[in-house]
Amino acid sequence: MRKLALRDEILLQVDKPARYIGNEVNSVMKQKEEVKVRFCMCFPDVYEIGMSHLGIQILYDMLNQWDDVWCERVYSPWTDLDAIMRKENIPLFALESQEPVKEFDFLGITIQYEMCYTNILQILDLSNIPLCAAERTEEDPIVIGGGPCTYNPEPIAEFFDLFYIGEGETQYRPLLDLYEKHKELGTSRRDFLMEAGKLPGIYAPQFYEPVYKEDGTIASFSPTVEGLPQTIQKEIVMDVTDTYYPMKPVVPFIKVTQDRVVLEIQRGCIRGCRFCQAGQLYRPVRERDVEVLKKYAVEMLKNTGHEEISLSSLSSSDYSGLEELVNFLIEECKERTVNISLPSLRIDAFSLDVMSKVQDVKKSSLTFAPEAGSQRMRDVINKGLTEEVILKGAEEAFRGGWSRVKLYFMLGLPGETEEDIRGIAELSNKIAAVYYETVPKEKRNGRCQIVASTSFFIPKPFTPFQWAKQNTKQEFLDKAYLTKQSVMEQLNQKSIKYNWHEADASVLEGVLARGDRRLAMVLLKVYEKGCIFDAWGEYFNNDAWMEAFEECQVDIAFYTTRERGLDEIFPWDFIDCGVTKEFLKREWLKSQEGVVSPNCRMQCQGCGANRFGGGVCYENKN
Repeated sequence: MRKLALRDEILLQVDKPARYIGNEVNSVMKQKEEVKVRFCMCFPDVYEIGMSHLGIQILYDMLNQWDDVWCERVYSPWTDLDAIMRKENIPLFALESQEPVKEFDFLGITIQYEMCYTNILQILDLSNIPLCAAERTEEDPIVIGGGPCTYNPEPIAEFFDLFYIGEGETQYRPLLDLYEKHKELGTSRRDFLMEAGKLPGIYAPQFYEPVYKEDGTIASFSPTVEGLPQTIQKEIVMDVTDTYYPMKPVVPFIKVTQDRVVLEIQRGCIRGCRFCQAGQLYRPVRERDVEVLKKYAVEMLKNTGHEEISLSSLSSSDYSGLEELVNFLIEECKERTVNISLPSLRIDAFSLDVMSKVQDVKKSSLTFAPEAGSQRMRDVINKGLTEEVILKGAEEAFRGGWSRVKLYFMLGLPGETEEDIRGIAELSNKIAAVYYETVPKEKRNGRCQIVASTSFFIPKPFTPFQWAKQNTKQEFLDKAYLTKQSVMEQLNQKSIKYNWHEADASVLEGVLARGDRRLAMVLLKVYEKGCIFDAWGEYFNNDAWMEAFEECQVDIAFYTTRERGLDEIFPWDFIDCGVTKEFLKREWLKSQEGVVSPNCRMQCQGCGANRFGGGVCYENKN
């Protein structure tokens, strides 16, 4: 009989106890005596966020298909339970077996955003696993990290035994086979980690060492033991149709952020926006077969009981089978009274036609992401979107019955001028004006609503803007104030609402995104000061972070406001993500000239991703 790790009186004290009891629909139960490897998959944030992540569902399903492996799940306990666990010395436990994480062979942590780094330390600490990998013994699980932040793992390298660089479907089987072999032979933890580091896509950070120049930049970065690769190439699944996909995803007991069936229609993006890390990391674009997706949709709806299905991709409009798939889903979902969610669509006639079929237009809003207010700035970032197309899309939308539009912009982009910033308010005003010009008075239901939101630009590794300097907190705030003032000067200001993001958190994210191993001591220090859930505004403590940087004598400006030289060695240069540094340099220089690069389907830009031998690079080739 499975026994819960938390007593009833504890469950009654905490918010949403269903976060901690497991046993959800489609969760996998096995007998631990019958498996050779126990793997605990962790998303270092609260249950509702972690349960919404497709990557964990895919890996959980894949690992549990193997008879010799039992994969369970763990999430960050919310602050109320965190305090109780520390007070009562309750070790962190996995949901399925309710047994301590420390008893597992592997703890796999997906790292989706930089602001969860202190939560990684929380997970390790509550599990009674030494925070630093160098202090772990044969009794501790192998801690392995995956996800987009592993494309610069250096700020958190001291806390991990291994990193998996790239898509998770390819190397876990060889890695676990190697582990089982070492277990049988009784070899040491160090020997296993060294052998694991020779597998494709696996990085064992304790066997690599950076050497720094006097100015703080990197002089060299190389392995300290023979046989390990100088460069780690990302793992990639070229045939995304014939690979693992969860037909029975775990269904939570409580409402989570993405409470729906998620259908991943393709990986990658053809667009090449210069600020976008995902658009570079996941090249080349690979599509799933539309007939297979139809079967997946029916099967997953049947196995979950969800009342909504979402098409997942970086740019759904670019999926070649979108019309066929959507028409199928409209018929299928009509019978089941299931909603269809279509994020990442461009606003054009086809997309609006599709959305009008699947949405109740009176209740929904449309989302545009112009990213910049002026055409000059959109050319700098290679957005590939003209003002004419934006206004035409708005007109089509208003004719179709929409009256609420959300607009997403960025402030602090490289080379930005006051004119570009004012352009955000001016474009918002023009879109509002289109509404009043398009919709006759008698058909209007009050004013239109234009919600313009700005986030602050953060340069990320493996983008053409990885060389760029980031704005200071004050510069960000000044630009947000200018945007607000500009909105108030517009003729249609009463139709425009303006929101902006937290500047402190954006600066910190910039430090962690392009940081190196010297940040580990800052993370340890700030965790000691009680920082967790930094991605949550109500728990983010900027003062504690600033104190930690000062106490560790780490200069924030070195990582943020300094423009990098073209020949500088970056902390992440030992990783090969498929896109060459030479290509990124070309795009960086083109951005400074405001030159636009066509998308992958219009003209190949020679980024290097064609070496993988498939996807969009080989479309229409005999």
